[in-house]
Amino acid sequence: ASAMIRRYVGLGNALNAAALNAIGTEYVCILNVTELNMIDSNSLKLASLNPSACSQLTKDILYAKAKRAFSDQHHLPAYYELIEPYLGGAPGVDLRALSKDNVNMEVSTFAKLRRDSLMGLTLSEVRGLLGINLGDLEKWQNKSPIQEWVQMQKQSELDKLQIGLTGGTQEGYINIVRPKFESPSSAALGTGATTLHLLPALLTTSLMMSVLS
Repeated sequence: ASAMIRRYVGLGNALNAAALNAIGTEYVCILNVTELNMIDSNSLKLASLNPSACSQLTKDILYAKAKRAFSDQHHLPAYYELIEPYLGGAPGVDLRALSKDNVNMEVSTFAKLRRDSLMGLTLSEVRGLLGINLGDLEKWQNKSPIQEWVQMQKQSELDKLQIGLTGGTQEGYINIVRPKFESPSSAALGTGATTLHLLPALLTTSLMMSVLS
């Protein structure tokens, strides 16, 4: 699929709405940065994509394009439905603006927001974003990144929501949320394993050279 897309673009074809619909959600994640930047923002008005499973960079680029594409509808109720598939790339400032618009965001969408954007949201902003779906947050409180967000809040404030959230910071204590790092790639592990395997031989050789000298 990647080779076909590159061949298509290489022949001078545009990544317009028709091309994006042909690529679809299944393959939009394999577009590289150059190809993503070739997409005309207005093409997203007629394309049906959901990049929520893509890399953060892809989501960031597509969100910026979607925001431009639907900017003329920003103050209309339909705006949220149009921009929702792309919210995984939204910065905190845009989410705070949405929290004032009664968008009733699904918790499943909330959980896929950009991590740094989600962590910067206050309790009132989360309440504004989720609206009638706020009660569903309790079912997700042990799943990342919502769990980490809960741990950053004061338990006394969480209690005011009256939805059963637990795990917040108690008065007089500070919760330290440790960042989760991705596992090393198999290539890195393979290199490390090879180095460890050769280490005894290298040490033996070094010792023999030292004795002979």
